[in-house]
Amino acid sequence: MNCEIAKARVGVVDHRITRSPDHPMKWLATGHWPLTTVLCCLLLTSCAVGPNYHRPTAPVPETYKESPPEGWKQAQPSEGVLRGKWWEIYNDPQLNALEEQVSISNQNVLVALAQYREARDAVRIARASYFPVLSTAPSASSVRTSSTIYSSPSLAPGARADYTLPVDFSYQADIWGSIRRSVAASYANARVSAADLENARLSYQAQLAEFYFELHGQDGDEDLLERTLKAYQDYLKLTQDRYKVGVASGADVAQAETQLDTTRTQLIDLEVQRTQFEHAIAILIGKPPAGFSLPRVVLKTPPPPIPVGLPSTLLERRPDIAANERLVAAANEQIGIAKAAFFPTLVLSASGGFESASLGNWFTWPSRFWSVGPQLAETLFDAGKRSAQLDQQRAAYDATVATYRQTVLTAFQQVEDNLAALRILEQEATAADQAVRAAEDSLTISTAQYKAGTADYLQVITAQTAALQNERTAVDILTRRLTSSVLLIEALGGGWDTSQLPSDGALRRVSNKQP
Repeated sequence: MNCEIAKARVGVVDHRITRSPDHPMKWLATGHWPLTTVLCCLLLTSCAVGPNYHRPTAPVPETYKESPPEGWKQAQPSEGVLRGKWWEIYNDPQLNALEEQVSISNQNVLVALAQYREARDAVRIARASYFPVLSTAPSASSVRTSSTIYSSPSLAPGARADYTLPVDFSYQADIWGSIRRSVAASYANARVSAADLENARLSYQAQLAEFYFELHGQDGDEDLLERTLKAYQDYLKLTQDRYKVGVASGADVAQAETQLDTTRTQLIDLEVQRTQFEHAIAILIGKPPAGFSLPRVVLKTPPPPIPVGLPSTLLERRPDIAANERLVAAANEQIGIAKAAFFPTLVLSASGGFESASLGNWFTWPSRFWSVGPQLAETLFDAGKRSAQLDQQRAAYDATVATYRQTVLTAFQQVEDNLAALRILEQEATAADQAVRAAEDSLTISTAQYKAGTADYLQVITAQTAALQNERTAVDILTRRLTSSVLLIEALGGGWDTSQLPSDGALRRVSNKQP
């Protein structure tokens, strides 16, 4: 439709000029046809072949299958949604300080930032095609022609100077919208890179929080084993004292020593995992492990409530979904570019300047030269190459659509997985607390019976093992609840949304700042 309107406008102009011999622009319809061509091209730039972009559909449920844990509520779109520094909901100053360093010092985030800047520069490169190219190549040379080849009077043999100052103009008319679609694709790709940058930040921030809670989960296990080790030392002394007075056997002492040494081994082994988590955190904040350490902290607080929001908002809150949607838009533009290749290209060119054999006459009016004219190029036969390229771009578009929909499905899976994990772990934590209390009561009773001589030490050992296992389970469940809450926040997008994608103006601006 736009093409037909433009053609009609050109027809009106030509008709008016032809019917009005005294019209001041009558030369457009007479001998100055190259300028008429320029006008036509400018009017035809509203044409664009290829499909218009529509965001692909994706399966979105009305509600989540897994409801939030007890005490949480499902937030409405504008109610209580995480914003900005999501890790602050844990009220942990040490975690806050570490997270602040990820965007600044994490090398993988800095790679993503450099790639975003590269994509932003590609927008400016693509936009340059909107404008003509103006170039010059002044030269001064001395030339001697061969007396055995040139005998014409106009080319008399001998040496002569040549001073040239050309100015060349070239402009490709965007008749079929190929340039506009290339620019639109570059905008889309730049937003892909911006979303990838946010996704990288979120990924490494979430990974740091996971490692942080895992590390302090190890601290909880160490604290438990240290307290248990002290208790086992008291039990060993008890059995040794009873053995000395002939009340206990040597087997009781050996069992107590075995229990003590086994627990000491477990305590030492925990240090391996803790140091690995500490090293991983150091790398995430861009520091060498040798100069980094974290003090020991025992986790005691369960995860805070996290506003989940409606499923329909997830498409706007996940940077990876936004990146894949922009990839679909870029692939759609490539189809239009492939279609435009079937139509002729028009290049407008002009050249002019000054040329003289004498330096004194170089810039005089008689030394001027110029040439102007359009060039129309069309491929007449390519053995189906353009058709294959169009089919290739359509296939690439279909692949990006499928990838986008798969990303959406995976996002919903991750939210559901972690909602279920938090709900189930909350119930498991309640059961584990009850098991811990029951195991402590059993150990107290077995110890009393052993001291009274009504039970052997094996019963005490059994009660000790059960108590330790249940307490470690409770510590591990708390750690898993905290890490699952981090994974849920990551699955929800960490407080990001598509409104934070850079605008066209921001992408055109020359800047090295972060988006």
